[in-house]
Amino acid sequence: MQGYTLFGTQLNPQLVYYPIKDLRLEAGVFLWKDFGNSQLRQVRPTFRATWTKGNQQFIFGNIRPHLNHNYIEPLLDFEQVILKPLEEGLQYRLNSKRVFLDAWVDWLRQEYPGSNYQEQIAGGLSSSFRMTGDNSPVAISIPLQFTARHAGGQIDTLHAPIQTLFNYATGVVARLPLKGRVLQAVRLNAYGLLFDDHSMGNYRLPFQNGNGLYLNGTLETRYADLMLSYWQGHRFYAPLGGNYYQSVAAREGTPGYTDPERRLLLVRLLRDFRISDAAAVTVRVEPVYDFNAKLLDFSFGVYLNFRQDWLLGNVGHRARVTQ
Repeated sequence: MQGYTLFGTQLNPQLVYYPIKDLRLEAGVFLWKDFGNSQLRQVRPTFRATWTKGNQQFIFGNIRPHLNHNYIEPLLDFEQVILKPLEEGLQYRLNSKRVFLDAWVDWLRQEYPGSNYQEQIAGGLSSSFRMTGDNSPVAISIPLQFTARHAGGQIDTLHAPIQTLFNYATGVVARLPLKGRVLQAVRLNAYGLLFDDHSMGNYRLPFQNGNGLYLNGTLETRYADLMLSYWQGHRFYAPLGGNYYQSVAAREGTPGYTDPERRLLLVRLLRDFRISDAAAVTVRVEPVYDFNAKLLDFSFGVYLNFRQDWLLGNVGHRARVTQ
């Protein structure tokens, strides 16, 4: 993976309307402007309908994307926040005291009769099941995660073979609250991951299956979170995952390069600076050491996030479900 810089602004102003209490309709425009480029990179309309019933949500249109799925980074790259900020399709979310579940479909590219490209679809399921009670000194949960990416279709002019890639992950997550003024909690989690190419013999990748081990220890403090991660991948590939974790070079890397046995040590320093209820600055410093290449590299990020709602009116004095 070659180094690159992402520097710019993304805005998504929207108007929201509640025809009934449980149904929220949103429409807006998404604007993407990179620094050092006088042209807008993207101008796209956004639409979302959210039907809320208790602790469940059904979402149509621009679904709740990337970080909202709660995937680990080997399955979903953190930089999707910038590189693919919009997802369009269907989503079901359940968020209760013991269960989190997010099932989603993102229609990446629509094909039409005579198209010279394939349709592309992504989707998956992310879930977490809490195993301990409210009074337990340690909170323990079991995550189950799945992603899929498909390229195919029957009405294009390519007549290329389909490609269907699956990734799975499960493990255990534990969090121990601490009572210190500086040290607030310790988190430990371990995941086993699988990669499987279900392209029915029409393989385009150098590996058809693989696996990975992902271990994390996090110290939550008053000032910042310090996270130590170890990754060991065997012929692992996740098309939606972070580039660091792949055994196949990214498009921006060396074409055809593979690293069947990948071993990495990552250190993450994470800090949120709260500006107001609507705004915060997030800082991420992430050195990474590649045991195979004997190479120390790093990434660094600063993010200003702002989200604010203004009530323009209340037609008919309708009650609304808060989103």
